[in-house]
Amino acid sequence: MNPVIKFFRNKIYTALILLVIILFIGVTGYKIISGYSWVDALYMTVITMTTVGYGEVIPLDDKSKVFTIFLILASVVIVGYALSIITEYIISKNNIEELKYKKMQKKIDSLKNHVVICGYGRNGKQAASKLMAYKKHFVVVEKNKEMEERLQVDGVLYVIGNANEDETLEQAGVSRAGCFISALPNDADNLFVVLSARQLNKNMNIISRASQESSYDKLKFAGANNVILPDKIGGDHMASLVVVPGLMEFIDNLSIVGKSNINIEEIAVEKLYNTKSVRTIKDLDLRRKTGCTVIGYKNENGEYIVNPEAELELKPNSKIIVLGRPEQIDALNSEYDID
Repeated sequence: MNPVIKFFRNKIYTALILLVIILFIGVTGYKIISGYSWVDALYMTVITMTTVGYGEVIPLDDKSKVFTIFLILASVVIVGYALSIITEYIISKNNIEELKYKKMQKKIDSLKNHVVICGYGRNGKQAASKLMAYKKHFVVVEKNKEMEERLQVDGVLYVIGNANEDETLEQAGVSRAGCFISALPNDADNLFVVLSARQLNKNMNIISRASQESSYDKLKFAGANNVILPDKIGGDHMASLVVVPGLMEFIDNLSIVGKSNINIEEIAVEKLYNTKSVRTIKDLDLRRKTGCTVIGYKNENGEYIVNPEAELELKPNSKIIVLGRPEQIDALNSEYDID
């Protein structure tokens, strides 16, 4: 709990205790001094504390009048204190919420080449979990205000707003983003969001979810680099588990979400070599240094080569895909100081 809110809540509890004490003193005093019944004593105490101006149940004698004067003065001070604390608490809570949003927006504004995820449903949350495992910076755009508590619990940066509005996308830093994931449940919404995102950032990689195969070409035309059909992928995967179960189980275990289970990495060759001593995959000697094995190569034109030859020459702006156990991947990251 925020320390400021906790401080005010403690003061509110103190004010409530004081109100209970003054109420008890008033009831007891009228019972003993004026001889009222418990109900009449409570009635007199309440109308005195609230200063509503009703008449006495029974005319007061001098002792009762003096007691009433002190009860009124004490009540005005304590009730006034309680009201001021409650008002200050409400105002401070609103200010704290505003400061929290400003602090989070400041963090978002400092991001570059991050990922923007539109929608925090099943697919969006799965994407966020994967990005967390790889320590990638990302911002979630979610329209549903009720999801805010879940976003806070998960500890992610977020913007509450309609992704169809350019202002909301700008809040998430789309113009500075390196990748954009549209995981909204409706294909029409995904289409509009992809179109808007592409207009705001011509260079970022856009990945969109689609429910219908008929939406695939439309999303590609709108500017999506990749379109994912979760239902189709799920069906293909289940069929593959029937046809080649052992192979699919092995592939599933290569890259399970979770920091301790990351077994595949894609790394820019610029982080691994220099032109003087390293020119080929063989020169990297990753197997001996880290235990990792190079299983793929993506050249500068974006073309993939599976199981590349050891003599393959490494080119700038290309990447290698390596396979290894978690501890071997950690060794690779430590060897070449990869974030």
